[in-house]
Amino acid sequence: MVFAEILLNYGIPLSLVCAVAGLLVAGWLIRGILAASPGNERMRQIAAAIEEGAKAYLRRQVITISAIAAVIFVLLFIFKDNFLRDGAASLGFVVGAICSLAAGFIGMRIAVLANVRTAQAATKDRHSALKAAFNGGAVTGLLVVGLALLAVGLFFLVAVRYKGVSEAIKSLVGLALGSSLISVFARLGGGIYTKAADVGADLVGKLESNLDEDDPRNPATIADNVGDNVGDCAGMAADVFETYAVSLIGAVLLGHLTLDGNTAAIVFPFVLGGISIVSAVVGILYVNFRQGKPGAILMEAVAASGLVSAVLFWPVTKALFPSVEETGIIPPFKTHPPEHLYIAALVGLVMTGVVVIITNYYTSTSFAPVRRIAKASETGHATNIIAGLALGQHATALPVGFIGIAILLSFHFGGLYGIAVAVMSMLSMAGIIISLDAFGPITDNAGGIAVMSNLPKEVRAITDELDAVGNTMKAVTKGYAIASAGLAALVLFGSYVEELRAAWAAGTSASGPFKIEFSLQDPKVIIGLFIGGLLPFIFTAFSMDAVGQAAGAVVEEVRRQLKLKPGILTGTEMPDYGACVDIVTKAALRKMIVPALLPVVVVVIVAGSSQLGPIVLGGCLVGTIVTGLFVAIAMTSSGGAWDNAKKYIEEGHYGGKGSPAHAASVTGDTVGDPYKDTAGPAINPMIKVVNILAILIIPIFIKLWLARFSL
Repeated sequence: MVFAEILLNYGIPLSLVCAVAGLLVAGWLIRGILAASPGNERMRQIAAAIEEGAKAYLRRQVITISAIAAVIFVLLFIFKDNFLRDGAASLGFVVGAICSLAAGFIGMRIAVLANVRTAQAATKDRHSALKAAFNGGAVTGLLVVGLALLAVGLFFLVAVRYKGVSEAIKSLVGLALGSSLISVFARLGGGIYTKAADVGADLVGKLESNLDEDDPRNPATIADNVGDNVGDCAGMAADVFETYAVSLIGAVLLGHLTLDGNTAAIVFPFVLGGISIVSAVVGILYVNFRQGKPGAILMEAVAASGLVSAVLFWPVTKALFPSVEETGIIPPFKTHPPEHLYIAALVGLVMTGVVVIITNYYTSTSFAPVRRIAKASETGHATNIIAGLALGQHATALPVGFIGIAILLSFHFGGLYGIAVAVMSMLSMAGIIISLDAFGPITDNAGGIAVMSNLPKEVRAITDELDAVGNTMKAVTKGYAIASAGLAALVLFGSYVEELRAAWAAGTSASGPFKIEFSLQDPKVIIGLFIGGLLPFIFTAFSMDAVGQAAGAVVEEVRRQLKLKPGILTGTEMPDYGACVDIVTKAALRKMIVPALLPVVVVVIVAGSSQLGPIVLGGCLVGTIVTGLFVAIAMTSSGGAWDNAKKYIEEGHYGGKGSPAHAASVTGDTVGDPYKDTAGPAINPMIKVVNILAILIIPIFIKLWLARFSL
């Protein structure tokens, strides 16, 4: 009883203590990274060039995004907060936007400090390099979960004090929108940057000039290394920050709407978030002290983190949702016993493991799918592309099937709130999962620094091995992010329906009764499904176009330099790295705006149209979730498999480097780059922007809808 009272009354503050502890551990890791040797003078010069390019891009990105965010803040304040007579939603938008940017920026800064230290550690042994790269990634992982939990928790506690629980929960939706919208910009901008540089560098450097990966004679090589940080580190950090924050907010919102304001239902998601910090730290320590193969160690760390979460979830679930016989202090959970909610939480943990295993199967060089693409490369470029596209389609079946099973189980054991618990449980693994993701670009950069610094081949062999593991880890984490985003969006759709029903009920006294139904027999629902289903395709089309056009500009610049300065290839003249950095920076900032604002414009048009309205908007949300999930999984799986098929051939299979099969695999990799690192991952925050904005605008449009559609 005492433990239950403590959790009920102090669960949220205790979760914030865990968040601060996670940030302190991140600070301890940063101290260790800075204390490590950054290598010789040449290594430090290259690392400084990468760091300078990354900082320059992010500064310009922050300025661009801030200008757009300022406009949205004003619109929110005028149309929503003025309607509600307060500024909570717009203030929450600012908090979410700032924290999302901070998570990405700090994570990127640590990554560019860790890359050169990883290269230097590789001169000692493999495990030292693994620790250096992983600890750099772990800083990002802990920052993401710590900042997200701290931002949502503090904002909620302050809002409760001044506005009460109900209005405080509604104001959290503004924070969710801020984090999601900024995440779309960060994902798109970073993805366009990194893949335009990567594709441009590969097309001219590898296919036309027969240069190796990260060859210092390639004028686009610094831009390529910068892109790894602003895309995979900053972009992914912002992406998962918003997924974590939105999932937490969605769970709190659903608990409030569906469980009659049960305090335990509001506290429970925060407590799960606090536990996630503890489990992430355990996984991080495991990697630091375990010896063995890098891939196996990282997978074992994920398992260890999940096991800690599974053990700690039970006592807090039992305490917050006791059975009727034990209650007396806490209102009982009316529909389901604590065992049911615990099972829903376990479903989320199991889903994490399932997604990791499935994605690893489709993207790792150790398994048949990637090797089939490598084999197909022997017969040409076209067969490589065909094999990669087919793999992406195949890779959708198992994840979506298991997501469906997870939805059925969690709904059976806890209703809509059970689904929210499963999502929050799945996100409890974010700390360790994002550590794996940031590990990838750090090892990639470390390999590039090793090549450009002329370090011994033995060092590059270590960084190549870690880079291959990092490629698989990046694909795994993207699969995790997509699956969790799909489940989180479903929770948000449930919140949209409940919010709409509540708002409608509040206005029916003046406008007459109206029964809200989302029936497939209603043409408006079908129209909404079509509109929503179309969004991911148009969104990815803009993203792919942006990468293709920017990459074309890089190709032309690299060709121009090699023609103007033939001494570059012989090593007697230096390339102008800054020219390529400038090209991709400008292209990324310019091209990210239209696709990022597309979901906002569509939702507002559908909501405000005289012929569409709330029913069509509901169908639009579902359509976006369904097609977005399939498109994102297919793109990221194909891209990851193409990349590792190239690396499999480079290991000496099917002719090795310089063979026709290798040339075909490079083509596949260049097609897969924008698939896996730009368009596919950016669908995650785009789906949630659509759903969050729909919830946020209900108070703005409800009077219009009541007047137009009431009977």
